[in-house]
Amino acid sequence: MKKKTFLITGGTGFIGSNICKLLIKKKYNVKIFDNNFRGSPKKIKNFKNKVKFIRGDIRNKKSLNLALKNTDAVIHLAYVNGTKYFYSNPILVLDVAIKGIINVVECCIKNKIKELYLASSSEVYQTPERVPTNENESLKIPDIFNPRYSYGGGKILSELVGIHYGKKYFKKLIIFRPHNVYGANMGNEHVVPEFIKRFKSLKGKNFKIQGTGNEIRSFIYVDDFIKAFNLILNRGKHLNVYNIGTSEKIKIKDLAYKLSKIFKKKILIKRGTLTKGSTKIRTPDIKKIKKLGFIPEFNLEKGLKKTLGSNYI
Repeated sequence: MKKKTFLITGGTGFIGSNICKLLIKKKYNVKIFDNNFRGSPKKIKNFKNKVKFIRGDIRNKKSLNLALKNTDAVIHLAYVNGTKYFYSNPILVLDVAIKGIINVVECCIKNKIKELYLASSSEVYQTPERVPTNENESLKIPDIFNPRYSYGGGKILSELVGIHYGKKYFKKLIIFRPHNVYGANMGNEHVVPEFIKRFKSLKGKNFKIQGTGNEIRSFIYVDDFIKAFNLILNRGKHLNVYNIGTSEKIKIKDLAYKLSKIFKKKILIKRGTLTKGSTKIRTPDIKKIKKLGFIPEFNLEKGLKKTLGSNYI
């Protein structure tokens, strides 16, 4: 029986490389398409002989089309992440988002690929009306003049394209919305690795944070994320959207205190200005993914300790 071949766009990134490991473990053929703008070959060095790496930009339709030859399914992750890029280069964020999703669906159609898994984000909910927030929440862009929404807006456009092309051209089109995935070897443009980095070099007690510290988030350790993603691969339904996260909530200041205990450093939190457009609370309703069999293994403390015990970089 012919082994299924997956192509992962953005496969040298944090989430992409972990999905790659999952697919290798499941004995699939795996190809990665990435320009390493935010990813790194180091993330796949331990299994680089088991994947085919194709260097390319998702905006280059010709390169993507060639990469998709003899492919059965696509996992589309390629995107510009990191809050600093939302504010400093919204044109790049939108360019990658819009050209990326259009190229992916059109090249899938041309190559008769009927299976597409599309990465969205919790950012599409912005400030939700309901908390915990389920997949039926209205998606929104509160202010088109705020460059932050280049990211969430691009994800909303990706979902629109995915769903409506999916109705006509795909047998399995699934959207997943990750909620604050963390673990070893992720980029520093996220709160958990940023805090860890600062604790490692902290001198004195003052610890600066954005906002009041009462902002609430839910975090999911990468191993739990991969378990949930595997369930979507095996049991997810066509034209469905799935939150991937946990129900455990924590205030950002309490995240700082939790890490201070792990590092055994006393801190005095110094409040700062919250970037315009940041939401004060984001936690997912995960009933839908639980119905597929998802049971999180890691609470936040356990996940943080494992992250720090994994030769964290």
